[in-house]
Amino acid sequence: MNLNPREKFQKIKQHLAAPAVVAPMFLVSGPEMVIASYRAGLIGAFPAPNARDLTILDDWFQEITAAVNEPTQGETRGSWALNLVVHRTYKRLQAELELVSKYQPPIVITALGSPRDVVEHVHAYGGLVIADVNSIEYAAKAAKTGVDGLALVSSGAGGHTGDITGFTFIPAVREFFDGIIIAAGGIFNGQGVRAAEVLGADLAYMGTRFIATHESLASDDYKAMVVAAGPKDLVLTNSFTGANAYYLRGSIVAAGLDPDTLEPKAGMDLSSSETDVKAWKDIWSAGPTAQSVHAIASIGEVAAEIVSQYQAARQTP
Repeated sequence: MNLNPREKFQKIKQHLAAPAVVAPMFLVSGPEMVIASYRAGLIGAFPAPNARDLTILDDWFQEITAAVNEPTQGETRGSWALNLVVHRTYKRLQAELELVSKYQPPIVITALGSPRDVVEHVHAYGGLVIADVNSIEYAAKAAKTGVDGLALVSSGAGGHTGDITGFTFIPAVREFFDGIIIAAGGIFNGQGVRAAEVLGADLAYMGTRFIATHESLASDDYKAMVVAAGPKDLVLTNSFTGANAYYLRGSIVAAGLDPDTLEPKAGMDLSSSETDVKAWKDIWSAGPTAQSVHAIASIGEVAAEIVSQYQAARQTP
């Protein structure tokens, strides 16, 4: 039976404990995080560039697909997604697409460019494509490429961020797009996940909340800095990637830089991505919700709290 994109998505969503995506985070998300999120009933995701080379990426695919193909014995299970960088200067995309066709992740999320080429590859095996966008203009352009969904990166998103609030972004996009919408930006708890649904979204991205988890690839110092972060500990800059993103002030200082005198970067160039990873591996991203993270916990523990809050919010008149 051939299902349309909305029907495919509903088959995924009906098995989720809460409609939340543990967002793909640079240098944070890996196979352990994806698998733990899946087992907790959420959607786990990781960015392909987090694997330093294609051999490691292949190994990660094998590890994840083996875990999701295990018998569930009736337990709640979520789903998983791969995040692809599609910027024109990113050199690994074609090789990564070959692995996508081989391992067939159910959801592929594109970022930093046009999703057009990815749509053909993923639709060929029946997967869903969701494009990250941070403006209404980009949302309209991406919608015309045949994507199944849009991740609306709003103000307050950790890492790369947007300029408008979800309260404006989601209704505006719903006027011209009836596909899957992921709300991204400042969502920390189950009540926020439910609020995103009420606004018109299908799923909610949750990133910063999961940095300080045992399954995260983040270093112990990174996790501790997130737990200790207050309202003044974040810096918004485009100095490191060419796109506006939030970073932890303490990590910039530790790298020998002055957070208050960073030079803006003119344009984005990911052609030397492996060098960039090494250069900025100790400059750490986090969103404004970091100030609400108070302890390091397992993904299962964090997810259980979010699911409980979400279920309670659904029952609130």
